[in-house]
Amino acid sequence: MKRVRCPKCDNYITFDETRYEDGQSLVFQCPDCGKQFGIRMLARADVRAPHEEPLRGTGPLRPSASALEPAPATLVVIENRFHYKQELPLKMGDNIIGRYMKGSWATIPIETSDPSMDICHCLINLSRDKKGRLRVSLSDGPSNTGTFVGNDILGDKERRLLADGDLFTIGATSIILRLAPIS
Repeated sequence: MKRVRCPKCDNYITFDETRYEDGQSLVFQCPDCGKQFGIRMLARADVRAPHEEPLRGTGPLRPSASALEPAPATLVVIENRFHYKQELPLKMGDNIIGRYMKGSWATIPIETSDPSMDICHCLINLSRDKKGRLRVSLSDGPSNTGTFVGNDILGDKERRLLADGDLFTIGATSIILRLAPIS
């Protein structure tokens, strides 16, 4: 099953992609807002990686070369009463983490109704040290409710280095950092 997001109201529409052929154009009408939009089914070689964002109804889609490369790290958002489990890939450089809202500055939006998570809550920076090892640092946005690593709240302008499996909390949402396996 695939999901497409309505470009007007951001609600998801789920459909069975196996019923359609590669390259076929599909037209959807959002049951919530009535917006009509179309997508084109990509050929199997063009299909997005499973960790990427679901298809948006914006017309023909082609993943960039960087979209086909594995992410150096992933955030695993633990399921809680506000939302379902999500796995979000991180890119090298700054990743702004926050609650999903159309038009927000967050580069890694988390779909949640958690009111204690800010739209731009915290920042994760991925870089390489002099020996080529991945270095992951976390800092608060600044946010209204803070960013916690373990039981410690991050202070203003404080950066905390994270390792594979580290747990941090933003609002009422717990997140685990997973580094890509070294090959």
